[in-house]
Parts: sequence; structure tokens; C-alpha cells
Amino acid sequence: ANSVAGSVAGKEFDGEKEMNAKDLEDEKEAYSSGEWKERVEKWKTRQEKKGLVNTYEAPNDQGEEDEFLMAEARQPLWRKVPISSSKISPYRIVIVMRLVILIFFFRFRILTPAEDAYPLWLISVICEIWFALSWILDQFPKWFPINRETYLDRLSLRFDREGEPNKLAPVDFFVSTVDPLKEPPIITANTVLSILSVDYPVEKVSCYVSDDGASMLLFDTLAETAEFARRWVPFCKKYSIEPRAPEFYFNQKMDYLKDKVQATFVKDRRAMKREYEEFKVRINALVAKAQKKPEEGWVMQDGSPWPGNNTRDHPGMIQVYLGSEGALDVEGKELPKLVYVSREKRPGYQHHKKAGAMNALVRVSAVLTNAPFLLNLDCDHYINNSKAVREAMCFLMDPQFGKKLCYVQFPQRFDG
Repeated sequence: ANSVAGSVAGKEFDGEKEMNAKDLEDEKEAYSSGEWKERVEKWKTRQEKKGLVNTYEAPNDQGEEDEFLMAEARQPLWRKVPISSSKISPYRIVIVMRLVILIFFFRFRILTPAEDAYPLWLISVICEIWFALSWILDQFPKWFPINRETYLDRLSLRFDREGEPNKLAPVDFFVSTVDPLKEPPIITANTVLSILSVDYPVEKVSCYVSDDGASMLLFDTLAETAEFARRWVPFCKKYSIEPRAPEFYFNQKMDYLKDKVQATFVKDRRAMKREYEEFKVRINALVAKAQKKPEEGWVMQDGSPWPGNNTRDHPGMIQVYLGSEGALDVEGKELPKLVYVSREKRPGYQHHKKAGAMNALVRVSAVLTNAPFLLNLDCDHYINNSKAVREAMCFLMDPQFGKKLCYVQFPQRFDG
């Protein structure tokens, strides 16, 4: 079906396309009869207020529904939400007050030079002016902040209709680590689990973990994480768990029974919490074992030496844990791909640290999945909103604006 963006801020885009009868029927089938009638009535009310519908004309339900569908299909996937002046005005007043104080400060600094140390005074004033200009530039976006709202239902209508092939774009997730002894493996595991359980088609999700320290500890941690994900992912999707990083979900100080109506939820949650605690114990055992490296180096389960015993001179390593044939969850459903990557390193070559590791992930993912969109995360940046990828697709897959966008950045929220 054709999906066409419509009007934003009262201005229609060029190149709009008409929907055919089959597209209209598909749109109607996406809603129940009650929801459909409610949406049509709301649309008719808006049109009457605008004077675009004559209430005295004979009713034509089919024509009105078709017109509503065409209007709905032209709508964008997101919109700007204005911020009320009562919220933004106090902050603007503070900015103005700081600017006035800054002006008086520079007036004092310039009119009272240090004659006995003039060069130092001049350098300090130049630095202060530079910092002041940086602060002023930083205030421009804060003076006119913008909130945006996405329409996930419209995204689903266009690209994720039930009974049709999914048209959402694939996404490759990149997670980078260097030293698992400094970056706790359990935190990396939680980040990976939050990625594997996102609310997105599993065949469109791939998670690549870069181990720039060639650590066998992280290799074994991901093996344990892949096994635990076979139970954690279906649990999250069955009960709509948020957030989907188990460490942070089980430590929430809130009523976890809110909005939960399934009778089996409490029993399944207790069982899952117990399994997660056992998972943590296994990870802790791996960390304790990795504290002291054997003289002969690490040895894998099959008896072969670990290729990354020399972290500065080792071949490239790639291991696919999930996503290959037979890697299913406990309910027999497919899981997203999980890939371990440790790039090759040789003495005498510049490896460019994290930038080089990201380049290696781009090359590996281009061969395995080649998704058009990438999401880059640090090992301690778990996804606290399972619909975040769909939110981003409302911008990146927008028929009109998507081709003009380079990236979508989410604000960070720090726990603790």
C-alpha cells in the first residue's frame, strides 16, 4: 500500500498519492469496529469545525470513511509539541539574568587590567571571553526548546500490518567494551538483554558486541547471556516488561503489579527473578576466575588456547551466539542475532582505539546483516524504553522527512 505523508503546520507536501480501494480496506481491517467508528467520528468533528463538511448533506458513511482514510494516510509520523510559556519563561528569565551579570563581569575585567602581569591578564580575559561565547551559543537551543511526539500507530499501519510482510527497516546495534574487569560484565549483559528484547521484529534486530581487549571473560559472559536470553526475552514480551534490563527491572522501587492482569504473572516473575540471580552467580564466578591469568594462558572448553591471550597480537575473532538456525527461545520462537567481535591486532599498527573498533563492527555487520540503520551504545547504556527503535523509525522512515535526516539522538537518563 502507498504511504504518503500529508500536512505539517498547515502546509501540504507536493507529490501526494491517492489510495486505492484495497488500501482503504486494509486500513479499516487494522482497527476493531468500535475503534474505527470512534476515529471516524473524531475526524468528522474536526472537519465540521473547520467548515470542510456540510452537516446538512445526506450522509454517506462509505464516502466519509474513504475520505477519512485518505486524510489519515497523509498524516506525518511525528509532530512538534509546543512548550507552554509558564514552563519556559522562568528559565529564559534566568538566562537573561546570567547574561546581565556576565556583561558586568567583563566590564570590570576589561576596565581593571593587571599592569604588573599584563600578558597573564590578557590571556585570562581571552579565555573567559571564549568560555562566555561557548555558553551563549549553548543557550540558543535552550531558549527555543522543541519537544516531538511520535505516532507509533501510524508507523504500524504503514510498515507493520498484521498478515502482511513486515516493512520496518533492519537495525544493527553496536555495543563496545575494552576491559571487562573495569566494565562489569553483568552490566554489559544487561545492556545486551535490553537490546535482544526490544519491541521490534526479531528478524530485523542484530546485536554486535565489540571486545577490544580480546577477553575470554566477555566471551564466556556472552555465552551465558545468550542462554539466559532464551527465557528473558519471551518473559518481557509476554508481560510487556519495562525496562527490559533485568538488573534495573528487579531493583525498581515501584508496584510491579500495576496494570498486570495475567494470573500467571506473579509466579513467572518469581521464577524469572530466581533464574536471574542464578545467572548473576555464574557471571560472578567467571569474574572471580578471570582475576588471575594462568601462566600458560587461557584455554577454551575444547582444550585449544584462547586466541586473545596476547591482547596486542591476535587474529580477529567472530562468534555468532544467537540468530543462527536452531537458536530459539523456550517458546520455540526466533531470537535476534547476537555476535561477538574482537578485531585483529598486530604490533606496529595504529588501531585508533574505539573509532577503529566501530569501523570493524561496521565491516562485520555489512557482511552478516548489512542493516541500513545503526544504533551505537556503550556497554553501560541499556535501553530503558523497548519502543525506542520504533520511535526513531517514525523520523527515519517518514516518507517526506526521512530522506533528509542523518541521525536521531536520544537523551541519556542516569540511574542512581
